[in-house]
Amino acid sequence: MAKVSKNARVAQRAANAGSGRDHVKVIKSVKNPTTGKYSYKEVIIHKEKLQEFLADK
Repeated sequence: MAKVSKNARVAQRAANAGSGRDHVKVIKSVKNPTTGKYSYKEVIIHKEKLQEFLADK
């Protein structure tokens, strides 16, 4: 098995910069006002929009 140089790994990381690693899966519990039961909302969003999503009610 060949050894991968450090420079190759750095270049690979730069190539993947816009990949899915900038996104996160968020599961938020939402209470139904009429029945009082909880349901769960699953969303995949960008890391920068995380606080905005959690602030919404």
